[in-house]
Amino acid sequence: MTTIKDLLQDDLIIENIAAKDKVGVLREFARLLKKKGKIEDEENLVHVLTERESLGSTGIGDGVAIPHGKLGSVSETIVAFGRSMSGVEYQSLDAKPAFLFFLLVTPDDKPGDHLKTLARISRILRNSTLQTSLRQASGRREMRVLLFEADSKYPQPTAQK
Repeated sequence: MTTIKDLLQDDLIIENIAAKDKVGVLREFARLLKKKGKIEDEENLVHVLTERESLGSTGIGDGVAIPHGKLGSVSETIVAFGRSMSGVEYQSLDAKPAFLFFLLVTPDDKPGDHLKTLARISRILRNSTLQTSLRQASGRREMRVLLFEADSKYPQPTAQK
């Protein structure tokens, strides 16, 4: 397991998500990952993510959503982040709009990495001060710094022997 700093690249941050609904957000992330050469088939990713959403919303509340899924066609964990200035109706657990989105895509054969990364993202996004700072950040670079600082406050994973 690696840290958010190891996984989140600057070009995988969407400063202002344009989508107005859940599927639109998923499509926007899929388009970005395709454009950046992280995935081959954006429709397949949207399908995987919407299938996961059908099991229960990944909108965890407090303006945060963590869409995630496992994809056989990727060989490494992919993390992307996005912010909506106006909020998105995401069918979140608290029935409020989501503003901050962490997308997690992992290979099918690495369920442990999927769960550990998901837990790490959830842990750092529980911080309401961080949520406010991310919503007010001036741009991609500031968002990345805020996320890395928050992630660094938790124990770093140790190498497996």
